[in-house]
Amino acid sequence: MENKMNKFGLERLLAVLAVAFACVCMWGCGDLKKDGPVEWDKERTIGKVIGFMDDSLVIVSDWRGWNQEKGTFVHDGGMASGIGHQGLRVYNYRVQEDGPRWTDTLDNENTNDFTYLVGQLSDSVIWGGNGKESFSFWKLGQKPTVMNMTVFKDGCNATFKHERMRTWLNGEILLKGPFGAGGDSCQYAVLDTSAKALTYKRLGNELKWIEKCDDVRALGNDVACLAFDKINLAVFVLLNDEMSDSLSNSELELSKYDDVSFMGDILNFGGFIGSYNNGRVNIFSSADLVGLMFRNIGGESINY
Repeated sequence: MENKMNKFGLERLLAVLAVAFACVCMWGCGDLKKDGPVEWDKERTIGKVIGFMDDSLVIVSDWRGWNQEKGTFVHDGGMASGIGHQGLRVYNYRVQEDGPRWTDTLDNENTNDFTYLVGQLSDSVIWGGNGKESFSFWKLGQKPTVMNMTVFKDGCNATFKHERMRTWLNGEILLKGPFGAGGDSCQYAVLDTSAKALTYKRLGNELKWIEKCDDVRALGNDVACLAFDKINLAVFVLLNDEMSDSLSNSELELSKYDDVSFMGDILNFGGFIGSYNNGRVNIFSSADLVGLMFRNIGGESINY
């Protein structure tokens, strides 16, 4: 009888342990918390300059943040957060107006793995992506188009984060990488939207000279380059590896932490805004690229 009772006691104990194990697998039975509702920020971000349409209109990006309490053990807690409802606005940055001339907002929610607001491709197109093989092209006045690319590697293996996309030769699009990288690192990539192909490459002899460029883009059949000398704080503009124009620090008041870049057809030198025509640079405005404050050189201040 004693052995029989022990047997039944052991079976009861095993049953209890099985239930307990099942509770653990289900994150704690009675202690389990379900995912909470997604709570959106009431206000959109102030906005950030993402591009310029011409010498009077600027494109500003914004979004809303969200937070969500995640289901887990009570004693662990856990929060998730992200951004969504991404939007674009267009302002006049040369003449003070009451507000934006145009706005548009997406209904997308969680965009942690994909953003539509990486940078400017051309005057009216903002690009985005997932940093891998998917890209979006958001033309003002329309909704974004998302394309999935087939990825190829031509003479390199180590790819790079996508941060700058520029119009390029032969109707292709350039993704700027680490131009000075050695070994088997990919230095740039070309995007063929017709073939839906993304090809990572190293610079050949004909493009070796752009290693010194902080930013590049095609102007028709020519390659334009911005090179920033951070020691002497001077900017050089080259066209097909030939000096076109230069600006000294006395003209720009740059620091070594500033950025120089193409933004559509506009040039950005650490917040100093200019145009490039007939081989010469004309600086005509300055901008706080986050606070939406602009100032015409020698003129009025514009604030939004």
